[in-house]
Amino acid sequence: MRKPEHPRQLPLDLGHAPGVSRDDLVVSAANRDAVALIERWPDWPSPVVILAGPPGSGKSHLASIWREHAQAAGLVAADIAVAGAGASGLEILVEDADSPQLDQTGLFHLINAVRGGGGHLLLTARRFPSAWGVTLPDLASRLKAATTVEIHEPDDLLLAGVITKLFADRQVEVEANVVQFLVRRIERSLSAAIDIVGRLDRTALERKSRITRAMAAELTAEIEQKRFEF
Repeated sequence: MRKPEHPRQLPLDLGHAPGVSRDDLVVSAANRDAVALIERWPDWPSPVVILAGPPGSGKSHLASIWREHAQAAGLVAADIAVAGAGASGLEILVEDADSPQLDQTGLFHLINAVRGGGGHLLLTARRFPSAWGVTLPDLASRLKAATTVEIHEPDDLLLAGVITKLFADRQVEVEANVVQFLVRRIERSLSAAIDIVGRLDRTALERKSRITRAMAAELTAEIEQKRFEF
């Protein structure tokens, strides 16, 4: 016997991009130290600051907030040397600094230029500098002198706040038990929260129904099943 299908309609893609402003930032113990340091700019303890944390922990969100506030330039880790010579006095952001393609010589000269010109350099990475595999001794020395702050995996408070905010951005009301269920079931990352909220919103529109705990259970089970298939 075939399982009855839910009535569906084609949902419109309204381009719900997650907000990346300071007002969109949810703060908890997982990211409080990093938020405080970003907000202290330009009164940083050193010219070079490193935000280190796992994927989906919110590094890019914080970096985006700082970049806009400081009017900083963004450089690619593999191509730092192109702009390094003219970086004196500038505010610079380099994301994914622990990339295997990192231009180590370029980063060394960039740090020197920023320090000499009174600027600031923000680096984001998944790991602490000691695990980057830096082979240039002078660069390793510069990175040891940098201020490194860790962003932890989202805790329950942060994840619940983010999920609630993402639904609110879509003008969707959900019950607290749905949010708490998602906190317990999804991968502990902000990217996973963005993904499941989008899936639930689309599914609710297709079925012309509200978002329920049963719907959340159905979609999270589908995600888990696909993950195990790979």
